[in-house]
Amino acid sequence: MKQDKVQFIDTTLRDGNQSLWGATGLTTGMMLQIAPVLDRVGYHALDFSTSTHMAVTVRFHKEDPWERLRLLKSRLKRTPLTFLSTGMRFISWETAHSEVMALSYQLLVNNGIERFMVMDPMNTTQAVIDNCQAIAKAGASEIVGALVYTVSPIHDDAFFANMAAQLAAQPFIDRVYLKDPSGLLTPERARTLLPAIKTALGNKPFELHSHCTIGLAPFTYPEAPSLGVDTLHTAARPAANGTSQPAVENVVNNLQARGVSHDLDLDAMAEVSEYFSRLTKAEGLPVGVPQEYDERYFSHQLPGGMIGTMRRQLREIRQEHRLPEVYEEVVRVRAELGYPIMVTPFSQVVGTMAVMNVLAPERYANVPDEVIRYVVGRFGTPPGEVDPNVRDRIENMPRAKELLSQPPMPGVAELRQRFGKHLSDEEFLLRAVMPADQVDAMVAAGPCRQTYNPSVTPVEKLLAELAKRPDVTHARIEREGFLMELRSHGVAGDKT
Repeated sequence: MKQDKVQFIDTTLRDGNQSLWGATGLTTGMMLQIAPVLDRVGYHALDFSTSTHMAVTVRFHKEDPWERLRLLKSRLKRTPLTFLSTGMRFISWETAHSEVMALSYQLLVNNGIERFMVMDPMNTTQAVIDNCQAIAKAGASEIVGALVYTVSPIHDDAFFANMAAQLAAQPFIDRVYLKDPSGLLTPERARTLLPAIKTALGNKPFELHSHCTIGLAPFTYPEAPSLGVDTLHTAARPAANGTSQPAVENVVNNLQARGVSHDLDLDAMAEVSEYFSRLTKAEGLPVGVPQEYDERYFSHQLPGGMIGTMRRQLREIRQEHRLPEVYEEVVRVRAELGYPIMVTPFSQVVGTMAVMNVLAPERYANVPDEVIRYVVGRFGTPPGEVDPNVRDRIENMPRAKELLSQPPMPGVAELRQRFGKHLSDEEFLLRAVMPADQVDAMVAAGPCRQTYNPSVTPVEKLLAELAKRPDVTHARIEREGFLMELRSHGVAGDKT
């Protein structure tokens, strides 16, 4: 069972980006610049995208996510791109029609995704199997079924081992991974849980994906190969730690101390981290730092990516100082909603409701559609009983009655009639699940920028700000070894 050599999945572009930078930190050009170096490191795959990341690409960067996939794939000669899916939805929070999900899988494969990781937020085994089978029909090269780790009275070793055995029995599921979105797996629990899962999997490879949210993952990862784990998910150091994954540099060193080898190119790995160090400095992005252990975290269990997104959203409205209140409210809301596993989309359901409760003068004064859909059963049956008072309040809201009366998402043919048959499949799918104005802005922006140099980013930002100042007619920018002088030669008051 002990593994003498370990493979690695790089999470920098997807989960590191989401956990530390709210999924908005990286543009396509930034990714393209480092892609050839990432390709040299020797990762088994890159954890690259989700439907949420595709939405962010459109909404925040006005970039075409399908173009991003194609461009990245063109720069990667040997390292597959990975897409994480719940199978429940694609971008929209609305439960997707099976035809829409099938189309999304096919388009993802067509545009460069080779590997899929599939999880069900309720840990419903059959849902994982059904979606893996649909992805297999789309032609994916590798399919990874997920066990979503959480701490509760019902999620014991036998639960996960039984689920692992059922997934491993499916010929179209190539690997299984334990997804620990909240970073709750302790070394002590790992010593019983990981061998139980590995035994159930037999010869199928076993991956571990955890977060450093309360400082546990860096201690659990070095133990994992001796307990049957074949592959570890890590990030380049600038995008690691904090609420992200462990830093690949630290994990490699610790494994080497235990006699576990790898096939990574350490020089290329160092070049990747050096690039992201310069990028974070140029863009003002926070670098992940080691976290302190917090026993209270076992109560709210917010995943790393959700904490990053929540912190960004609170910062945007100047309420980041209220994050401790939100944590307390998350514990209360999660209990009231029947203890959902804190993973997408339910971590967003609980987290969003908690933020709104903290900011509003009255709890549940306003309830997002996603929370209503959860309570009325549109996402499946909650693991525990929803608090009767909360259920009654939500079910009696006019909006709840509206949502219950709404028909489910229509199939592809009906959506085509609604959005037009002239569109490409890629643009059609975006318009079917996103606001029209956001897609319009993306289309109007044209092809994405394909280059990025963190060394010149500060100058570019300065020039952009100067262009907004009609009163500035002369600028001189001087640094050691660099001189730029700009003068305005406007006509009739215009700057040129």
